Amino acid sequence: MRSFNNISKTAVLALVLLLSAYSGSAQNRRYIANHKLLATILSEAYGIPASVILAVASIESSGGVGPAAKVLNNHFGIVGKNNIVNRYGHQSRYKQYDNVYESYIDFCEVISRKRFYKKLKDNDDPAAWVKAISNAGYSEEPEQWERKVFGVLKRNKML
Repeated sequence: MRSFNNISKTAVLALVLLLSAYSGSAQNRRYIANHKLLATILSEAYGIPASVILAVASIESSGGVGPAAKVLNNHFGIVGKNNIVNRYGHQSRYKQYDNVYESYIDFCEVISRKRFYKKLKDNDDPAAWVKAISNAGYSEEPEQWERKVFGVLKRNKML
């Protein structure tokens, strides 16, 4: 009986992990579908592939359900000022936006000021953009960040 309990606990844990992984990817698919038009419009305006905008936003905002996205409308993990203080008296390091659109526009503005931007503007190769953004120091963990962004791009057939 003891080994059955261990097996059933293991099976339940595996099932929970599988469902949470599926749920996360389903959340990302919904997020991408809901923000595709905005990313497409900004892609036309800034010359950054919509797929890259969406993949970065999806990762940085945890599919739109992360705390910075929900509380600060920050879908890209951009650091800056905000007016929110939590119940412990701490203030987030992430920038606050009035709405999601401001967050998307600010991301494109930040990227358009990077050195690599002129060289890649209007280039439709998401891999080149992700590598350049990563190499420019966008993430504190660049290799892991790249893997996550490439994973979103591949799972959503945007690569």
